Amino acid sequence: MAENHQNINKEGLAVLSNFDENTPVFMLNYLNYKERVSSTGKTGKETYKEYMKAAFPFFQKIEAEIIFKGKPMATIIGPTEEKLWDELLILKYANKNEFFKLMQFKEYPRELRASALSDSRLICCKL
Repeated sequence: MAENHQNINKEGLAVLSNFDENTPVFMLNYLNYKERVSSTGKTGKETYKEYMKAAFPFFQKIEAEIIFKGKPMATIIGPTEEKLWDELLILKYANKNEFFKLMQFKEYPRELRASALSDSRLICCKL
């Protein structure tokens, strides 16, 4: 079975930790939903919607906002034979510390997110 890339990449966190504390951080979420979540019978998309509803209060506790959410439609530059995934989400954090605060919340619905996705990418970006 192929790895579905849902575990934290420690090298990526090390890069993020070196970002300047006064610089906004953008997290690009590239999402591929499960057709069906075996434990609930719901679709991955339905489950991810539940995750976003559960995660939203945590975003309100820190300085973070969703600045884009949409469905990839076509590859303009790049391999055209690769199937596009289901959704793209970009969150803006005031700085790296706000993202790390989010990771500290024990009640954050990580498992719900993981159960919705067959694969994902979380890519940190800065201006």
